[in-house]
Amino acid sequence: MDVVEADRLRDDLAEFASDVFASLTRAGWQDRAAAYLQGLMIDGRRKSIQPMAARLQGVHEQALNHFVTNSPWQVAPVRQRIAALADQAIGPTAWAIDDTGLLKCGTASPCVARQYTGTAGKVTNCQIAVSVSMVTDTASCPVDWRLFLPESWDPASPKATTNVHDRRRRAGISDDVTHREKWRLALDMIDELLSWGHRPPLIVADCGYGDAAEFRHALTERGLPYLVQVSGRLSAYPASTERTIGKYAGVGSYPTPRYQQPAATLTELITTGPARARRVTWRPGSRMRAGSPVLMSSHFVFTRVRPAGRALLSAHRGKDLPEAWLIAEWPPGSPEPIKYWLSDLPARTAKRTLIRWAQLRWRIEHDYREVKTGLGLDHYEGRTWQGWHHHVTLVSAAHIFLTLQRLDP
Repeated sequence: MDVVEADRLRDDLAEFASDVFASLTRAGWQDRAAAYLQGLMIDGRRKSIQPMAARLQGVHEQALNHFVTNSPWQVAPVRQRIAALADQAIGPTAWAIDDTGLLKCGTASPCVARQYTGTAGKVTNCQIAVSVSMVTDTASCPVDWRLFLPESWDPASPKATTNVHDRRRRAGISDDVTHREKWRLALDMIDELLSWGHRPPLIVADCGYGDAAEFRHALTERGLPYLVQVSGRLSAYPASTERTIGKYAGVGSYPTPRYQQPAATLTELITTGPARARRVTWRPGSRMRAGSPVLMSSHFVFTRVRPAGRALLSAHRGKDLPEAWLIAEWPPGSPEPIKYWLSDLPARTAKRTLIRWAQLRWRIEHDYREVKTGLGLDHYEGRTWQGWHHHVTLVSAAHIFLTLQRLDP
């Protein structure tokens, strides 16, 4: 990078910091925020405070640590501005919901516990961060975060550790922070983004969220379309299934219309149904052939169903269950499908469009790789609730700054 380019980037970063961190009104806070972003973005193996401060000229480690760990600045206004910049610059096709594990040693970091994370593919000692990213096929940015609080950190849970009150006090976790399922944390973030004036064209998520019928129903209640991955063990009726009135037993109240037969699993509906897999291509991949990217493709089955289960039957008591798309990826030679999705998108939606949108979730995995390997998401060594939320907010700010630089013509 030449001197002119370096000067331009410094000017851009200063302007960006004064905009995104405008809510940080105390003397020196915006300068420290800009320094932290610079530390996250410059080369270096570790992006924890001590090595970053050593690489930055004129920045004191103690001041940087105090800014992140102890300064009482609010993350919501900063995230609100990040979301506005991302929405405008990216023009998201969807909001992607996911979570990632931050591997930890010891027990002092807030909300650390032995729990499953896909990052390690096993139960291990970690924190779990839940996020919402605004995504397209070519650009994305995580704009909101929640730290999952395991039951072992909740005094109201029978699974709480014996020293839970002391651990929470040392981590600075307020009494109103309790254990909430990850899908509820996702809804909290969606509601926050809605309150900031944003609205998603579509919600995409993996089966950790899609399997929760309450999550899908909550999206429907908010008028938000979804296309989420689910497990084949979920149940549904074929779309043609109708509620009928059973035979009157001669005593008691007269029967009302209901679904007379048990619902089948999604796997059963696909493997025994009349629909056959068809090949669909959706976007260029990373592999090259003859100088051109190879189009990604696979075989999929599409059918219309009525998702069932206790939660949905209760939510639609006395009514027909709503129709939805059931999509299954079923490669040739596989004995059964390898992935399933449910979506409440209209029945007329083109099948290639359904697959392109179903595959959008790869962008959040791309984000996690970028913010971990490039911006030190999991390098933070602080031990407070507030410090963790400050750090991940600053990581998102660095990410949207780099995204804006890349998208700037």
